[in-house]
Amino acid sequence: MSAHPTLGFVLHDVARLLRKRFEQRAKCLGLTRSQWQTLAYLANNEGIHQGGLAEILEIEPITLVRILDRLAERGLVERRQHPADRRVWLLYMRDEALPLLAQMRVIGEATRGEALDGVCAEQREQLFQILSLMKTNLVQACRTPAAGNEQNHG
Repeated sequence: MSAHPTLGFVLHDVARLLRKRFEQRAKCLGLTRSQWQTLAYLANNEGIHQGGLAEILEIEPITLVRILDRLAERGLVERRQHPADRRVWLLYMRDEALPLLAQMRVIGEATRGEALDGVCAEQREQLFQILSLMKTNLVQACRTPAAGNEQNHG
């Protein structure tokens, strides 16, 4: 067995440390990680229904409802009834959330800057392209059963 950590472990550690450092910097905003993550994804998907946002965030819908309740109490998001289906709620950012989002972007840029210190622009672009390709490959792979998990029927 190799003494070097595997790619999966290194990626996991880098992602965890990016989140940890962001959280350290974002503490002053008074949001939990799940709240700022919800705001960040909602900012790019305004008008989405609650179930769709829960899917994107990969959390249970009831968990998202609790997060949205707290964000709505702070006046940062609002739910609007779907015009054609009164059972469906669509989600929107409130103007009050915009300064917070701007601060989150600044904190995100500073955190990425720390993480990528000493990595030149060309290497950054390569890293992004490689990670994007890996993500695409794994999304595709996850759509088909893994070898050894297939069951023969018939």
